[in-house]
Amino acid sequence: MSSTDSALPTPKVLRTLGPGLITGAADDDPSGIATYSQAGAQFGLNMLWTVVLTYPLMVAIQSISARIGRVTGHGLSTNLARVFPGWLVMALVALLFIGNAINIGADLAAMGAAARLVTGWNEHALTIGFAIVSLGLQVFVPYHRYVKLLKWLTMALFAYVAVVFTVKIDWAQVALHTIAPQLPKSGWIVVVVAVFGTTISPYLFFWQSSEEVEEEEAKGEPPLIEDPTDAPEELERIRWDTLVGMGVSNLIAFFIILTTAVTLHARGVTDIQTSAQAAEALRPVAGELAFFLFAAGIVGTGLLAVPVLAGSVGYALGELKGWKCGLEHKPTEAKAFYAVIAVAVVTGLVVDYSGLDPIKALFWSAVINGVISVPIMAAMMVVASRKAQMGAFVATPAQKILGWLATIVMAAAVIGMFVAF
Repeated sequence: MSSTDSALPTPKVLRTLGPGLITGAADDDPSGIATYSQAGAQFGLNMLWTVVLTYPLMVAIQSISARIGRVTGHGLSTNLARVFPGWLVMALVALLFIGNAINIGADLAAMGAAARLVTGWNEHALTIGFAIVSLGLQVFVPYHRYVKLLKWLTMALFAYVAVVFTVKIDWAQVALHTIAPQLPKSGWIVVVVAVFGTTISPYLFFWQSSEEVEEEEAKGEPPLIEDPTDAPEELERIRWDTLVGMGVSNLIAFFIILTTAVTLHARGVTDIQTSAQAAEALRPVAGELAFFLFAAGIVGTGLLAVPVLAGSVGYALGELKGWKCGLEHKPTEAKAFYAVIAVAVVTGLVVDYSGLDPIKALFWSAVINGVISVPIMAAMMVVASRKAQMGAFVATPAQKILGWLATIVMAAAVIGMFVAF
């Protein structure tokens, strides 16, 4: 084999990473960073186990959502409507819109606050600027180019890996507390629920399923149920894309908890409410480099997450209504689809400037997402198991077991959320 031939597999592997990688990376949005920062600051190393536990559950449920999209050629909304009454799916999509709009507002605000810490510029102007940039890229850049930009934005997540190497860490203690956490008698369940709710979110299901359809259409390929020729290769691609994407997501969450645990928690700083507050608290504790990397990561992850949050609503509603959907289409070709995306971003800005307490708004967003995730996940499992919709490509036994387990875990998290509050 020549040196040229040996170099070919690497670019090919990188090119196959797409919907799963972007979905996983978008899960670590500024709001998620705030949750992970609070977990590390409040409980130190004793919350690292949560992201280890959720990894196989995320992989199962996200690979199922991707499988549904690639096999059927339709996104999640269309497939849910084949299981649930239309009015019920519309109610779930409406709740998804509300939860995502609140999340978008919180993420934009966090991006503006983080950028202000670094640049000193006006926070509100920066927030509006980020909203315009995020919306403009989605509306005016075709999908085949836009997806490449999103892939590059995933690199922003590795700022949190770099932060870890700016501080001293006892790795033996990290391993010990990950395997055998020492939790207090009370108070920790709320943070666990928050981590689970942040990690397994409904908008991720809709996004990855629809992006599989988008990729399929961009390549001019039929759904697998119509032409199973490429099924082995495509399902293997989805498997690795999801494994890597969710692996990146949970690895970064692990490093955020670890960073705040060994810096803020170790110095007695235990009350972190926002991601920007976490970045600012790092400055006197871990130094300017750690502060800058953390703040830059907030902006980068926000630029990745806001389009996913807004886009997932556009796909969810558009597919249900039968509109032409897809980021590959020009604005004039899919007016209603892009209008929903624009309304979601603008609503997020309105929430940001409404005077609502951002922490309370995020809590209610988590409640909404937690509540609607359970029936959506259950319906996904039904769809993925039905030969009438999936043909020969129903979910594998392992996917069924882990998918239902993820659904049960989320149901328990929702119950725990209401009990805790």
